[in-house]
Amino acid sequence: MSAVLGALVPVFLIIALGAVLKRGLLPEASHWIALERLTYFILFPALLVVSIARADLGEVAVMEVSTALLGAIALTGALLTLARAPICRAFSLAGPSYTSVFQGALRWNTYIALAVSGSLAGPRGLAVAAVGLAVMIPVLNTLSVIVLARHGENGSTSNRLLLLQILRNPFIWSCAAGALINALHVPIPPVLMTFADILGRSSLALGLLVVGAGLRLEDLRRPRAATWFTCLIKLAILPALAVTIGLLLGLREVDLLIVAVGAAVPSAPNGYVLARQMGGDAPLLAEILTLQTLLAAVTMPLVIAAVALL
Repeated sequence: MSAVLGALVPVFLIIALGAVLKRGLLPEASHWIALERLTYFILFPALLVVSIARADLGEVAVMEVSTALLGAIALTGALLTLARAPICRAFSLAGPSYTSVFQGALRWNTYIALAVSGSLAGPRGLAVAAVGLAVMIPVLNTLSVIVLARHGENGSTSNRLLLLQILRNPFIWSCAAGALINALHVPIPPVLMTFADILGRSSLALGLLVVGAGLRLEDLRRPRAATWFTCLIKLAILPALAVTIGLLLGLREVDLLIVAVGAAVPSAPNGYVLARQMGGDAPLLAEILTLQTLLAAVTMPLVIAAVALL
């Protein structure tokens, strides 16, 4: 447990620092919007390309890790889709609010996942996490865009507009670029890889600070029932599904540990940006992200410690 806390505490301290900076040194919303856009369009895509392109997958159970993570996402996403009407009735949700529940229940915070994976298992952990990046980010972003296009305030049934939204997502094409470089062993000049690596490394700290700055603690006076429901799915049910599938597929040690990390992290703050752009319920998603991030400081150590005992 001490090793788990040693990996998690620095991550959550950076998030807490972002919350402090937002209320002190950098109170202007424009500062954080600029950092958010820089991270979203430049720094984080660079991290994705470099992490996936450099990953040594020789010792990683790629198919099993991918299946465990995507299987948990597919099962949870299918249940949320099939139960959309009952969920909306139970929690008095309109279409845009449902999209926030969907995103909050499925997306993963890659900043936290990478930071914790590297702290817990070093280069091997990062290699397994890179597999998660390559398979989960395109799928989750595509699903989020589809759900927002169908049920958001700016919803559209146009397949052309839907495809454009997917193609505009920088995370999808950066994952594809990294995977192609890795799979085809595309020779990239060292100076360009170093350039991208420097950009990518800066995205982790900035991304975690932006997560902290985006926390809306005032929303937690009386969290909505839909928020608690989403937290239960993301922080408990999804990790349990991923670990169960991983065990059935024979995953053990580092592979299973990083699958647990990837499934147990809170939802992605980038979903908030997407919700604002595509007519989702951004305030509800902000509330979900805030509560999940705070709860994850307790639930993640429990999930990781439980997996370490298997």
